[in-house]
Amino acid sequence: MTEQQTPVLTPPVQPTAPKGPKKKHKGRGKTIAGIIVAAAVAIALIVLVWYFVFRDTTALGDPMTTTVYRGSIQSTVEGYGLTKAKDSATITPGTGTILELFVQEGDQVTAGQQLYRMDDTVARDAVADAQETVDNCQKELEAVYEKVAELNIAAPHAGNLREVADIQVGDTVSEGTTIAKLVNDTKLRLSLYYSYAYENQIHVGQSAKISIPAVMGEWNGTVEQINKVRFVSPEGAIHFEVVLSLDNPGTLTEGMDASAGITAADGTAIYPYENGKLEYYETTEIKAKASGPVESVNLLDYADVAAGQTLVRLGAQDTDAEIAAAEEALKAAQEKLTTANEELAAYNAVAPIDGTVIQCSLTAGQEVTSGQGQGITIADTSVMTIEMQVDERNIQYVSTGMPVDIDYNGNYLMGTVVSVSMTGTAENGMSTFPVVAQVENPDGLIMSNSYANYSFVASQSNDCLLVPTVALKYVSFANMSVGGDGIADDGMVDGGMMVDGGEVEVMPQSYTGGAAPKPLMAVAVPMPGGSSGGGTMGGGTMGGGTMGGDGSTGYVVFVKADQAPDNAILEPDPTWGCPEGFWTVPVEVGLSSTTEVEIVSGLNEGDEVFIGYQNPDEVMGYGY
Repeated sequence: MTEQQTPVLTPPVQPTAPKGPKKKHKGRGKTIAGIIVAAAVAIALIVLVWYFVFRDTTALGDPMTTTVYRGSIQSTVEGYGLTKAKDSATITPGTGTILELFVQEGDQVTAGQQLYRMDDTVARDAVADAQETVDNCQKELEAVYEKVAELNIAAPHAGNLREVADIQVGDTVSEGTTIAKLVNDTKLRLSLYYSYAYENQIHVGQSAKISIPAVMGEWNGTVEQINKVRFVSPEGAIHFEVVLSLDNPGTLTEGMDASAGITAADGTAIYPYENGKLEYYETTEIKAKASGPVESVNLLDYADVAAGQTLVRLGAQDTDAEIAAAEEALKAAQEKLTTANEELAAYNAVAPIDGTVIQCSLTAGQEVTSGQGQGITIADTSVMTIEMQVDERNIQYVSTGMPVDIDYNGNYLMGTVVSVSMTGTAENGMSTFPVVAQVENPDGLIMSNSYANYSFVASQSNDCLLVPTVALKYVSFANMSVGGDGIADDGMVDGGMMVDGGEVEVMPQSYTGGAAPKPLMAVAVPMPGGSSGGGTMGGGTMGGGTMGGDGSTGYVVFVKADQAPDNAILEPDPTWGCPEGFWTVPVEVGLSSTTEVEIVSGLNEGDEVFIGYQNPDEVMGYGY
């Protein structure tokens, strides 16, 4: 294919001036340079006018057209990323000798499978010592907490205070000091002895009538406990102990004589060998279990108190420092235990995951040193990840779960986005965001730390107007009339061009969808003297789709029609090369691919548009 050449006008050759002494003329060099530049500009204008206006275009052939049609279009983002195994682990041995090695590179292993064996006697002893230290530190910390809890001296059970200590706020109480005696006098106990002749007639829970001579009254009691002791009376009879309990109506006290009659199953009355004395059901001596200054006191002789009621509150004495020291000691001991267990595990390591041994630097009998980089690396290559860097223009279209096409050395697979970072890295005026895709790799086709190409659909338009990319021309607008009478309805024409007094002012457009993953491919429209301008297309929105942003540039399409469309530019720039029988129409574009472009406004379905000439010698960049 050959291209039509533009004639080049060559300035006439000037005769050589006679040689002689050179004279210096101030400013003469600048004057000559200016003349040369002006001459070049004039020559260029002459060439352009001839090329665009007077040149014979019949050699281009007949114009080719197509119609505006409806369809769907996608914009895609493409790139390449680094592959890695989804799961991997490196196992390093402790210091010692590798007694046995059970795997080698390329072996398939399962989680829990032993990899090698070393003598771990020293490591096990270290773990035992570390565990003992942790236990001791834990006990010390618990003791400190218990000590702090004892600063609040409370009643262990309900009862009546007796023999309270003389303690005032501000006094210092030492650990072990008796605070008071607490008696539970809500109930009373009575211990009596009965003949073994009634051993089978008395049982726990049996009712009894307890009589107290001092108050000349009887109260209901219950057999609470039977002790098969051997109490021998002076008369030579053998007896066992029965402990009874009764509720205190509030008038009984410890030390009163009492007896109890129990009725046998056959109705026989059973009486004890002798009377006993009433005892308080429960008596507790309350002592301070910690030392400290008294902050509050609630102690009164014979005062009734409830279980858990605060009797004395002591202030802390350096307890915060004790707790902090104990916690720090425990933390250090736990860290030492963790390290010891890790060392032990390194002596008889097992595979932490299922996978393939992709690296092994160990041999049987080898002396190894911990931390020297020797070890075994296992990777689960059944699932691979691809680390991608997506720029700020396209990251908005990426979400977890979306499909990704993977091309690995000509092998095509389908992956899925599993993570999208919301934090980008700015460099060279553009931010990129890490995205990770995951792809099944059951046959081990994809290798770790290699590169794979990826692509994904960034945006899609359905049931939209489409034209071939070659139908578009990117141009510069200036002083052009629109429509049959130069005035558009409401002062606005399709494509965002405002009419003011018959002149067209191109308004900035806002397009939706699409992403430009790479510079858009230049569009060249073959026409007499045609120029493709600066428009580009690719897998996203059209370059210059906003008509240059400043309202001076945009896209046009040449529409074939008997009459000018309402939004046609009546006097287009001759350099645009609109073919005879066609009208120049500005358009707003949306998504684009390498072959077609979405038309947002400016055209109608079925419009016949220019796409090139039949003469193959003049096809410049159409791909036809």
